[in-house]
Amino acid sequence: MVQSKAPDVATYLAELPEDRREPLTRLRDLCRAELPGFAEVMSYGMPTYERDNTAEIAFASQKHYISFYLLRSDIRAAFADRLAAHDMGKGCLRFRREPDYDLVRDLLRATVSGDGAVIC
Repeated sequence: MVQSKAPDVATYLAELPEDRREPLTRLRDLCRAELPGFAEVMSYGMPTYERDNTAEIAFASQKHYISFYLLRSDIRAAFADRLAAHDMGKGCLRFRREPDYDLVRDLLRATVSGDGAVIC
């Protein structure tokens, strides 16, 4: 997907191809449930979750995968063993099929519990 110009997350999700809408809606639901006190915004054309005006989590539909951005270095380090089996860039976890929702939930819960440095 080209960087979205959607003004909000609901519009972003509505613009997605049908096969991506359900998994990304599920990611949004997880973020909203597990990130109390975080603001849901659109940043760089993707749904982003901020605490104190700092982005810590984001996700996006890409051409060949779903990206889940984990922007905290301490969380990445704490989950290194579980993340090793996944396609991962500096701050981007790539799901070529259905996201691992249990892993995402655990990452979100860990994000809430700490205040480590953002890597991007």
